[in-house]
Order: sequence, then structure tokens, then C-alpha cells
Amino acid sequence: MVPGILPSIVSSDADCADTTASPELSRRQLTQLAIGGALAMTVSAMPSRSTAQTRQAQGEQTMSEGSASYVYVGARTTKERNARGDGLNVYRMDNATGAWTHLQLLDDLVNPSFLAFDRSRRFLYTVHGDLSDITAMAIDAGSGRLRVINRRSTDGKNPVHLAVDPSNRYVVVANHITSSLALLPRQEDGALGAVIDLVKLEGKIGPHRVEQPFAKPHQVEFDPSGTFIVVPDKGLDLVFTYRIDAEKGKLVLASKPVQAREGAGPRHIAFHPTGKLAYVVNELDSTVTAYRFDPASGALSPFQVVSAVPDSFTGNSRAAEIAVSADGRYVYASNRGNDSLAIYAIDAASGRLAPRGWTPSGGKTPRFFALGASDRFLFAANEDSDMVTMFTRAPDGLLAATGNVVKVGSPVCILFRESQA
Repeated sequence: MVPGILPSIVSSDADCADTTASPELSRRQLTQLAIGGALAMTVSAMPSRSTAQTRQAQGEQTMSEGSASYVYVGARTTKERNARGDGLNVYRMDNATGAWTHLQLLDDLVNPSFLAFDRSRRFLYTVHGDLSDITAMAIDAGSGRLRVINRRSTDGKNPVHLAVDPSNRYVVVANHITSSLALLPRQEDGALGAVIDLVKLEGKIGPHRVEQPFAKPHQVEFDPSGTFIVVPDKGLDLVFTYRIDAEKGKLVLASKPVQAREGAGPRHIAFHPTGKLAYVVNELDSTVTAYRFDPASGALSPFQVVSAVPDSFTGNSRAAEIAVSADGRYVYASNRGNDSLAIYAIDAASGRLAPRGWTPSGGKTPRFFALGASDRFLFAANEDSDMVTMFTRAPDGLLAATGNVVKVGSPVCILFRESQA
């Protein structure tokens, strides 16, 4: 499927092939499309961001109005998942309007499901869902296009998440099906070395007969200081905290895992900009848990649980993604089944969440969403309707659908990088 954009086509190029790319990259011609319509709204950006989808992306919030960003969209591609994705897509986004223009397709990457930048933001890494691999890519500063560097095994099955440590020396990967965390060394040229440490997660499994047969780490997220790695485990109903022993190249358990409710299925975590609060979206019972986070020890202490779906919804749903706004005032979560984006206000004194409402995601199964362009826009990746839908974000945290849609098969991850042009 060639990605398209609705409702209007505003530009095209005859050839989108990257002539500087390695032979591993796609060289077929692509059509460039863009979203029409200018949008005006201002939301101030804070000096740092700690949301689930802006890992290693310190600096994105400094984008000036009217500048551009590059957008990287991962997707599911295999028939086993009934997926319709065609690989890893690259776009250019106008930060003032939110319009996307297609630049590149890497169509030989299978299930490039989750993405992460290195700390210099010169390299991009993707894990290959349902497989056992991770791929390193170089980003061309001028064009935003990608060139594959190398590929390594994660020594596990179904790597679902990855993160680069603050020293830029290591990449951590969560192997979902084989219950392990892998640590790989990273070279200055962006290439990855073989796994140097593999940690098996263990504990009492949860009560869900289908989804909790063994430990299932779903994310590896560094806290704002970069000291600790927090790992929500869907299979064990636990949230682990690790750190990296940089000298030995080892992953070390930093504090006692914190227990979630039975059958909750912790999936993803998002930190508050202060570094003292964190919010976990629980997939299986569709809730969000608020935690106090100790920046000295890495310990988490839960103090509130709220529903991720409205009380009027009586069907089946699975929570998916979570993010904290850069100003530290709001939390967002996505629901697959209810197909909505939940909005919560954060009490400045206590950190408690108060529901502000639910906005339809504009598609089916919003597996992921991302805040872009200094949090003025939110983009929802609706996996089962093959589209990314665009919303404006008001100063009161509420979302408004723009009607603009980027057509891309089975999207599951979105990252933004400021353009150098």
C-alpha cells in the first residue's frame, strides 16, 4: 500500500528514491502527499518532556513555530497479524499547520513496530515485532531520510520496545514473548553490537488465562534523569525498575518491583516533567495508575487508579498508550475497543488525575498516539483502520479533531525529529 493523505493532495514528486542509501533500502518511486488546511493555536513548551512516545527526544520541544519536523511511522506488515503496513515511512511535517508530506518508504523492513532515536538524534532504531531483531539506521540531517546500517538479534522473541541510555553507549530492548530484557552495545557510527546481557523476568503470573501465561515486559522507559529503566510487565502484573551498570555492561534490578492489581496488565508508563510522578496505563483492565517516583532509588508507590474508559462504555476494550503533556498538566491514554483518547487533568499539588473527557480517535484500534509540534497537535495511530488522525490540543487539554487523515497501513508508532533545514 502506498501511503496517501486525505482529504486533499497538494504536492507530488517524480522520484522519492534515496540515491545515497544502501542497497538494503527501497528504491521504488513514491507519491508525496500532504494534508491541507492551516491551523492556528498556541501551547507553550517546557524545557523537557517525559512522555511515553518521546524517548530520547530531548530538544524536540524547542521547535520554532513555522519550522518543520521529520516524522517516522512504524507499522505492522505481516499476514500473521492481518496487517496491511508496507514498512517504515518517513514524512516531513510543517510545525505550524501539522501537514505531512511523504518522503521515503523502507519497504523491506518487516514489522518495524517500535522506534527510538539515539541521544544525538542522528540515528534511528527499530525493533521488528513478532521476530527477534533490531535494525540501526542513520538519519540524513538535510533530508530526514534513512539509511540502514546493520541488524542484530535481540536474543528473544517479539521485541516490542527499546530505549537508548543517556551515555549513548547502550540500547535496551524488551522481548515480550520470551520474558527478557536485552542490552546491546552501540557504536559511535550508530551500528549495534551483539547482545551483552540478557535478563529473564520472573514472578507469579496474573489470572488472565489468555494474556498472562508468563512474564511479558512491554516497555523499557528511562526516567527523566536517565538513571533508571522502568519496565511494566503485562504478564506478571508488576512494574520493575532496573539500572545499567555501565562499566560491566549489565542490567541490575534497582528496587523491589511494585505490584499492580491482579489482571491489570501494566503496559506503558509516562513520567511527569518533575520526575517525581509517573502514570501507568494498564492494558487488560483498562485503567491508569498514578505513582509517586523516588528519583534517588527508582522506587514506585501507587496512590490512585482511574478508569481509562467512560463509565457509560459497557463493551470490551484494551488500553494501549499513555503520555504526559510537556507542561505537566494533563495525561492522555488511548483505548482499543472504545476507540477513544482519554484526557485527565493533573492536580498540581497531589498529582491525582481527574477525567476531563474522552475524544473518539477517529478510527479503529488506536494502538499509539504522539504529541507533536510542541504539543499543539496530537496524532493517533489507528492500527485497524490504516490511518493516522490529527487533533489540535487546546490550552485546557481538550482535543479537537481536524478531519485531516494520513493513510498508512497498520500504523503502530510515531516519532518526531526537528528538521535541520
